Amino acid sequence: MKHFRQLTLAVVATLAIAPAFAQEITGPDTSGKRFAVVGGYSLAEPTKNPMIAGERTNVDGSGAATLSANYYITDNIAIEAWGAADKFSNRVRTPNGKIASVDTQPYALSGQYHFGNTQSILRPFVGLGYYEANTDGEKAEPSGALAGQRIGVETAKGAMATAGLDVNITPTWFARADVRYMHDTTGQPNVTVDGVNAGKAELNPVSVGVGLGARF
Repeated sequence: MKHFRQLTLAVVATLAIAPAFAQEITGPDTSGKRFAVVGGYSLAEPTKNPMIAGERTNVDGSGAATLSANYYITDNIAIEAWGAADKFSNRVRTPNGKIASVDTQPYALSGQYHFGNTQSILRPFVGLGYYEANTDGEKAEPSGALAGQRIGVETAKGAMATAGLDVNITPTWFARADVRYMHDTTGQPNVTVDGVNAGKAELNPVSVGVGLGARF
């Protein structure tokens, strides 16, 4: 968790100072390219520790491959569809040890503003959108407090904020780093144990990702 926070702070600091240099460093001209796809990898870490079955839990973060598709309405305004290509595996612990595991797979649609111009080698961007995180693979730990019981977790959904940086390598290829915060705005998802409400798995995760993209 400590290393994840350090990585997040480093990426956020880089993104904060990037707009100051975006207009000064010129690179390959990307004008006329309206579509982009990015394949990457993200580490996600919950920012909340929910109460489940009367106990305060700690939910581990994990990593997963991600994909995104972008359509640039103008050189600065884009719409992005983003999601996990694989599932984030989360272990649920209490002070007495692991009690369960669950898989989550988020996807989102966002509007973005990209700073700089089509000849800027550094293109920082910010975005705001809507996400949902499908949940499955809920399993009770055989030796834990919920052993032998059936666990269910509802879908999380709400607002997602994004800050990122594209580094243009050629007119087609670019590298990307981003930070995403997913905030559940519904008061969900509910957690059930053998069909009985046992708490809420409101995790509000932060993800830090890197990827390689192509424009066309």
